[in-house]
Amino acid sequence: MPTADESGKPHERPVLEPIRVLRPRNTDALAALFREMAELTEDPENAEGYESVPLPTPEARTQELPPVPPVPPVPPIRPASPIRPAPPARRPGGTGGTGPRRGAVAAGAVLAAALVGFGCALLLPDGDRESAARTLPATPPAATAAPPADPDGSGTLREGAAGPEVTDLQQRLRRIPNVYDDGATDGRYDTVLTEAVARFQLWYGIRGDESGVYGDDTRRDLESRTG
Repeated sequence: MPTADESGKPHERPVLEPIRVLRPRNTDALAALFREMAELTEDPENAEGYESVPLPTPEARTQELPPVPPVPPVPPIRPASPIRPAPPARRPGGTGGTGPRRGAVAAGAVLAAALVGFGCALLLPDGDRESAARTLPATPPAATAAPPADPDGSGTLREGAAGPEVTDLQQRLRRIPNVYDDGATDGRYDTVLTEAVARFQLWYGIRGDESGVYGDDTRRDLESRTG
């Protein structure tokens, strides 16, 4: 291991010079390829693995196209004629038109038909007249309209009715708890009885009759519960 001199001077060492590294450039390989190609083109006999291909002449690459047919001439376009408005329609009753003539012809035809019919009636004998009168259909009598049926049934009772059937209804309702307690049995279908019938229909789920109307469905259910 070298030691420093006692005089304090540094130890002398040889100076190292920088080393230069030469690397081939990419262009060198490309230049070598160009040189090789140039040598091959100058002396094609020395080229190995290459085959010469003849290039086609310009005359061989051209083809003669068929002649184009002539285009027929286009006829000239004529300007469209202006649209004329339609003449106004004449009223059948106007003056100077065909209305009066047609009316006169129609009136003459009706008059001629009436005269022909009257003449034929005069030429018929009396027996034929009677037979023609007999063959005429008689007018049927007007049919009497039947009264509309009650949707709640034939024996329906509603407010304003009276009689023994209403009395029977009142007595049966008094036997149903809390429906017609201490109600009258006078045989009149009043507002109190209507409310009782509606209450009975609501509580027992009767929906076939109108509310407060004693129809067939309400009658059937009430009679089954009261015996």
